Amino acid sequence: MTEGFRPRRTVLYMPSSNERALEKAKTLAVDALILDLEDAVAPDAKPQARLNAAAAVKSGEYGAKELTIRINGADTEWHADDLKAAAEAGPDAIVVPKVNSAQQVLDLVASFEAAGVPEHTKLWAMIESPQAILDAREILGASDRLTVAVLGTNDLVKELFVDHVPARTNLVTSLQLAVLAARATGTVILDGVYNDVKNEEGFLAEVEQGRQFGFDGKTIIHPGQIAPANEGFAPSEAAIENAKGLIEAFESSDGGVVTYNGKMVENLHVESAKRTLSIAAAIEALQA
Repeated sequence: MTEGFRPRRTVLYMPSSNERALEKAKTLAVDALILDLEDAVAPDAKPQARLNAAAAVKSGEYGAKELTIRINGADTEWHADDLKAAAEAGPDAIVVPKVNSAQQVLDLVASFEAAGVPEHTKLWAMIESPQAILDAREILGASDRLTVAVLGTNDLVKELFVDHVPARTNLVTSLQLAVLAARATGTVILDGVYNDVKNEEGFLAEVEQGRQFGFDGKTIIHPGQIAPANEGFAPSEAAIENAKGLIEAFESSDGGVVTYNGKMVENLHVESAKRTLSIAAAIEALQA
């Protein structure tokens, strides 16, 4: 686990036009917020939403939460004003929808610099089209400023001409290609949203699927999804104890073959165990 790791188990979309929701978000146990100026905000509400998002970022009232602003795409009439407001607010990141090419990443980075976006403000790119999935490695590797990929599964479903189905069987290839690209480029990757907010069983299953596929966390749309996703993307107590025991067994060996709980232990297993402990420590520090 690299130094400076931030947990991003739960990343909540928050419509910036809703001032009451923005106030409530201060108390929610999420790792990060996406203050939305795009899909969740009606056209006539976008100017006020822009002001609200900037004020939230500058307020200093959200504790250790990572604060990002999702702006409207470069092909929209709101993009320039969104980017200007985000540059002045200086969030942890600016989330850009529908990033479909490496050249688009380079253009966005150039526009960030031209707009005076602070260096600490990173780019989060939304991967939400067949083209973006197929070119994900080039997109995610185009700039060091791009640090997080956000999967837009609703748009992906629409563009693939398919339906939302249990276990996302029609998206498995896309999900796995996106994770492969993220791992190949050292990029954090967040799973898409789960739409049926009343279906707790379905949400839990999708959290577990995302964790097993290798996602770092999940974007969510309702406060009721926070606790299950926080738990699902954190190492369990059993996993933490197993990691500690494995490392201890390996480090106390005399250089011969090492086994722990009946399984052979190699350096790669130790590295995975140390990663588990690093994640657990980062989550504990965030909660503190």
